Amino acid sequence: MHSNSMLLVVEDDPNDVLLLSRALRKAALSNPVQFVNDGEAAIAYLAGQGEYKDRERYPLPALVLLDLKVPRKSGLEVLAWLRLQPGLKRLPVIVLTSSKEPSDVSRAYEMGANAYLVKPAVSEALVDIVRAINLFWLRLAERPDLQAR
Repeated sequence: MHSNSMLLVVEDDPNDVLLLSRALRKAALSNPVQFVNDGEAAIAYLAGQGEYKDRERYPLPALVLLDLKVPRKSGLEVLAWLRLQPGLKRLPVIVLTSSKEPSDVSRAYEMGANAYLVKPAVSEALVDIVRAINLFWLRLAERPDLQAR
C-alpha cells in the first residue's frame, strides 16, 4: 500500500454518490475516499484552498474519479486546470461519467485523462469497475511523485 492512497471523487448526483459508496464498500476498498460535488470544490480541494487547506485532514489524492457533468466548473475544466498545475499535472485522473459521446471521450483524453469509463446501468457492474480501479490504479500501477518538479 502506498503511503498516500486517498481517492477523490468528483460527483454531483446524490444517487450516483450513493451507488459509488456502496460499490466501494462491496469491493472492499480500504482506501479513504473524499467526495466533492462540483468542479470548484474539486479545484479548491486539489489546490488545498479554503476549507481544504489542512493537508492532514484533506491529503492530496492518489487518484481522482471525475464526472464530466458537474456544476460550477465542468469535469473537463477541472482536468484542464489540473494539467496546468506543476505539482499536480501527473496526478492520475479517471473520468467516470454517463456520457458515451465520442467527442467527450476524445476531449477527455486530449486534456490528459488517464482513462475514460462509462457509468454502468447495473450496480454490480460498478462494483467490478471499482475492483478493477483498485487493483490496477491503487495497487499495481507505479504512482508519480507529485512533489517533483
